[in-house]
Amino acid sequence: MDRTVRIVTATAVALAFAAGAAGGAMAAVPAGGASTDGVWRTDGYGTVLSLDDGVLREYQTTSVSCLEGGTARQSGPHTYTADGIVFTLRPGPDGGNATLSADSSVGHRNLRRVPALPDECTRPAPKDPRTAFDVFWQSFEENYPFFAAKGVDWHAVREQYRPKVHRDTTRQELFALFSDMVRPLHDAHVAVQDGERVFAQVRPGTEVPTEELDAKVKKYITARDLKDAPYRRDFANGRITYADLRHGGQGYLRISGFDGYTAEPASYATQLAVLDRALDTVLTPERTRRLTGLIIDLRVNGGGSDALALRIAERLTDTPYIAYAKRARNDPADPARHTRPEPVPVRPAAAPRYTGPVAVLTGGSTVSAGETFTQALMDRPGRTIRIGQPTQGVFSDVMQRGLPNGMAAWLPNEEYLTRTGRTFDGTGIPPHLSEPVFTKEEFAKKRDSAFDRAVNILRGH
Repeated sequence: MDRTVRIVTATAVALAFAAGAAGGAMAAVPAGGASTDGVWRTDGYGTVLSLDDGVLREYQTTSVSCLEGGTARQSGPHTYTADGIVFTLRPGPDGGNATLSADSSVGHRNLRRVPALPDECTRPAPKDPRTAFDVFWQSFEENYPFFAAKGVDWHAVREQYRPKVHRDTTRQELFALFSDMVRPLHDAHVAVQDGERVFAQVRPGTEVPTEELDAKVKKYITARDLKDAPYRRDFANGRITYADLRHGGQGYLRISGFDGYTAEPASYATQLAVLDRALDTVLTPERTRRLTGLIIDLRVNGGGSDALALRIAERLTDTPYIAYAKRARNDPADPARHTRPEPVPVRPAAAPRYTGPVAVLTGGSTVSAGETFTQALMDRPGRTIRIGQPTQGVFSDVMQRGLPNGMAAWLPNEEYLTRTGRTFDGTGIPPHLSEPVFTKEEFAKKRDSAFDRAVNILRGH
């Protein structure tokens, strides 16, 4: 797979609710209690769920289409498992509403009963190139929140490109055309997929957080910043590093992602257990008492599970607070209308916690859940300072939308809000203190300006 898609898949596989991003969906009827058999529509997300006798069928809808997604079966009371992710569907007291959640994500999706499947869901969709174009364009038209912020007139895009699509347009030509349509968005959570062929990109001037970059930076940091560390250890399949720094009583915590914590694909529950063991090893009662500062390095972080990110935030506070609020587009005809913002709390962990000063290192290769974690620390009680460069600027869970011809589009539809209602989509979260991050000059002169600035700040210099 093209290496640029790593940004998309890292989030989408972990965070897909009803999108069926990993080829599956959730199942449906709880054991006991109110029956959830019937048809449900999500508030936002363009999804209809059909539940019958413990089997769920997922339908991805727009005003011009309905395509069947994955299916799954009930795996326990109120819970349904697909691709290692446990989903919970809880009916409301009147049976007309329900909520859907996933253990790997944060927040909930609201469902409401509808009388029947839309008519489009009961007949096969044409597979010709123009139908594929219409579904592609409409999926963005009804769900993408950032056209105005990106300065893209999506209706003008349709006028420019639809006349170029004909009955004999090849898949390769259609893939190239779709890629050209979304290229001006410069959105790392947008992709076009046709089998192994993927178009995706990052914000100009930033670098994809590939495994190669991760390995290069890890080696550099180990040799330069941690060479005299009296204690250093890797955890979670190498995606987490902790070190006690020699001078000043400071600690260093490097996190390159919020998934991939095992050598083989594993459930969210397994990855959570791996993370908890790492945190228990690092944040011992003795260490949390003696640390005078903690550097959290997110400069190469490809994202993953928001829930795993919040698990770390819970070890950094003694006081509950709100990390952010999530909302999604929920009116296909009006991009200004959204679901009600849902506050996402950070609750102190029932384990040793570090509550002292924190310096967070970020850059353009801080992506997705790496950014939501950064945002979750903005209102953290206690001193928290950001050093480096702005993050990538993509926060939403990723929707995977199948097209009638078997191709797929990936796109965001959510906003993560600060307590003042601000989002950082597109621009990324800015640092308090700007320093170069892994530039050619930094490597050539064996410098790590952001790390050195953090050490000095935490020492009180």
